[in-house]
Amino acid sequence: MKTKLWLLLVCVCLSSFTRLNAQKKLFNESAAQKKERLAWWTYDRFGMFIHWGLYALPARHEWVKNRERLTSDQYQKYFEIFNPDLYNPTEWARMAKAAGMKYAVLTTKHHEGFCLFDSKYTDYTAMNTPIHKDLVKEFVDAFKAEGLKVGFYYSLIDWHHPDFTVDRNHPQRTNSDEEYEKMNKGKDMAKYREYLKNQVRELLTNYGKIDILWLDFSYPGKHGKGKDDWGSIELVKMVRKLQPGIIINDRLDLKEYDDAWDFITPEQYKVPAWPTDANGNKLYWETCQTFSGSWGYYRDENTWKDTKQLLGLLIESVSKGGNLLLNVGPTARGMFDERAQSALAAMGDWMKFNSPSIYGCTQAPDKFNKVDNALLTYNPKTNRLYVHLLDYPLNLLNLPGYKGKVKYAQFLHDNSEIKMTEGSGHWDKNSSYQEGDVKLLLPVQKPNQVIPVIELILEDGK
Repeated sequence: MKTKLWLLLVCVCLSSFTRLNAQKKLFNESAAQKKERLAWWTYDRFGMFIHWGLYALPARHEWVKNRERLTSDQYQKYFEIFNPDLYNPTEWARMAKAAGMKYAVLTTKHHEGFCLFDSKYTDYTAMNTPIHKDLVKEFVDAFKAEGLKVGFYYSLIDWHHPDFTVDRNHPQRTNSDEEYEKMNKGKDMAKYREYLKNQVRELLTNYGKIDILWLDFSYPGKHGKGKDDWGSIELVKMVRKLQPGIIINDRLDLKEYDDAWDFITPEQYKVPAWPTDANGNKLYWETCQTFSGSWGYYRDENTWKDTKQLLGLLIESVSKGGNLLLNVGPTARGMFDERAQSALAAMGDWMKFNSPSIYGCTQAPDKFNKVDNALLTYNPKTNRLYVHLLDYPLNLLNLPGYKGKVKYAQFLHDNSEIKMTEGSGHWDKNSSYQEGDVKLLLPVQKPNQVIPVIELILEDGK
């Protein structure tokens, strides 16, 4: 009798646990359906982030209002003279495309609260500046015309809206609970939540199909804001209803729901390995990175990455199953900084010849050992492995344990053959080469590629 009662208790607990887990889902999409919805994104791998707003005028970081503790009255001068007369999104799109990027995400509104789009819920838009244009519409039309996917960044934060309460990230932040209470008297976050929802509805209704929605960002805790402040559950349900195929990032503070977000967003750092959840399941992910130390246009910022560093970010992301979203901060006249143009062109020169090692590629299967001073990517459809030479070797490259796995080797940029051998030679004496290794015999002179790529055509089923 006791055994039966114990079994009944276990069944009840398991049933409760199952129901509890079910409550952590908002939609009925299967893992296979999600994989199909994200298939274009995981194939394309490389996108452009564009941070643009009033902060391009002071040209000293997109958080200038916060950093310098400016009031909205002090910031108003930028709104009154914003006139990007050289704005030509077709040029932007063509530069992104030439660099090898396949999609772009534009800041429709950043934390400053200024909207690049026409909105019936505020006058704080580009329509009421000297440019008097819906800059988002022109962006969407231009990028779609070039065959690029389009995404919208929308800041959950708004330092201009009268009902957005002062918090620890606000320009007028303070140190005392009493001061916060005093400063927020009369502000109503419920009104701001409705404003936020209305604007997201506008963005997902007025511009046709939108491929990505980037909502930024949550910081729960004391004097912070999280899912309840944004009305995140209601918001994400509305988004899915308006744009069923859209891809959503992870910054709505809804991590406990498996399907309220699609990908994680490591910012300005390299992940050590393919990110996983608590159960060890691999996550969809995309790192967002800058050319320099700022997202918005920063005239005097000089910590710009060189071409090899930028390509390394892209290759390493793909080698760990992820995407790279690389940021450009246009000037207040609407042009890409010449330094950004130069960097994009250099990446495009490499992508022109080496993009097969990026598009459609992912992390190499575990059966392929790491190669010294190189990064591996793998295309599961073509069964080809790509070896990116971060440090060009002298004459000989060892592929440890690759015996019987490689049918043919060639440089990717020109499809020129690379001789290989599985035997031993005079170079092996007193070396670390082991039986089962494959040796590639490389030319002494490095190819004219920032990072040369070797394409390995693999034996079937190897």
